[in-house]
Amino acid sequence: MTDMIFHLAFPIENIPDTKKFYVDGLGCTVGREATNSIILNLYGHQLVAHLTEKPVPIQTGIYPRHFGIVFPTVADWQALLDRATAQQLKFYQPAKHRFTGEITEHRTFFLVDPFANLLEFKYYTHPEAIFGATDVTQIGDSIG
Repeated sequence: MTDMIFHLAFPIENIPDTKKFYVDGLGCTVGREATNSIILNLYGHQLVAHLTEKPVPIQTGIYPRHFGIVFPTVADWQALLDRATAQQLKFYQPAKHRFTGEITEHRTFFLVDPFANLLEFKYYTHPEAIFGATDVTQIGDSIG
């Protein structure tokens, strides 16, 4: 079962801005397109952007909702960071190196698309932290 593709549907307010951010900015390719939705290929995963008549609610932080990619190499992560910077995409949080020296050590940055959807891109120093390291109870930042 290694050839599975992750699918995520999310709201947008228009297709041209979606293409500008996801295709021109992030480098996604376009699959099928209709007047009310567009399918995007994000690193082999299917994103389906659906038009909504109501604006997407703006979160006051990264929780509870965001999506993105965990890269297999730091070079892949850095390449997208460099592309996002060159394309002048809007950063919600700049790149940072978190939990240095811990099993959950990773590099991360957050982007915000034109419709207030948050995207996180990260690379874990220790791959076992992605699904393992079950003795560690911290997940993300403390909410307080």
